Amino acid sequence: MRRLLCLLLASLLAPALGAAPVTVEDALGRRVTLDEPARRIVALAPHIVENLFTAGAGAKLVGVVSYSDWPEAARGIPRVGSFNAFSLEQIAALSPDLVVMWGSGNGPRALEKLQRLGLPVYVSELRQLADIPRDIRRLGELAATSAVADAEAARLEAGFRQLAERYRGRRRLPVFYQIWHEPLQTVSGEHLISQVIDLCGGENLFGDARGLAPRVSLEAVLAVNPRAIIAGGMDNQRPEWLAFWRRFPALTAVRREALIAVHPDLLQRPTARLLAGARELCSALDAVRAGD
Repeated sequence: MRRLLCLLLASLLAPALGAAPVTVEDALGRRVTLDEPARRIVALAPHIVENLFTAGAGAKLVGVVSYSDWPEAARGIPRVGSFNAFSLEQIAALSPDLVVMWGSGNGPRALEKLQRLGLPVYVSELRQLADIPRDIRRLGELAATSAVADAEAARLEAGFRQLAERYRGRRRLPVFYQIWHEPLQTVSGEHLISQVIDLCGGENLFGDARGLAPRVSLEAVLAVNPRAIIAGGMDNQRPEWLAFWRRFPALTAVRREALIAVHPDLLQRPTARLLAGARELCSALDAVRAGD
């Protein structure tokens, strides 16, 4: 705790020691330059809000979108709409000196609209595990909170590296990852979640499917007969998701009691909490192996 407080203090004092222009490269390869570190930030996706807090820049947030609920401090920040229906007028009224947007989630014209307002925009797009700590570092640079951001990024990298070393060579388990129930949806091999499955020694049975979150039929899932079913899109309010699969006792995952639930916020948000989700999933898959 003392170390974290020191890092936060160092980050807060940095701007006072002499502001200088900051330039970083975003996910589109654009060079984003600020005359001085950002002090008023608007974030247009819940996971971006989380990553800004992780980078030590949470206190600089002046606007966020709906479902920005982590950490607790994010709940009190003014809303500017949702990630796919935000208000340009509300954003402009907040006088931000930086907008951090989600490249694929905010819509193809979002960048153009924000630039027309004359606002500096950093585009975030996290498709690989390595992108998360990299983005946290860049956000720290933009907000002059690198002392915190670099430490957290290093912690994440070390955590993922340890998981990779621990589960390397484990017997691979064919799994079905469910992100939605009606319609039934999974993730393809292009999705970040599939990389976590691979890290844990699992095999995404729909890794070759097209699109990031393809729809699949019940018949297709029954045909591939997964050794484990992971209901990653299920929280405590949807226990019926796993109950549904128990209607098919011939499935290996059902017969061997390999129905796994991981809270969606731990796996489906590309944030520092993904490390906790990966640890939980890896442990669950190891328990399945132990039962064989």
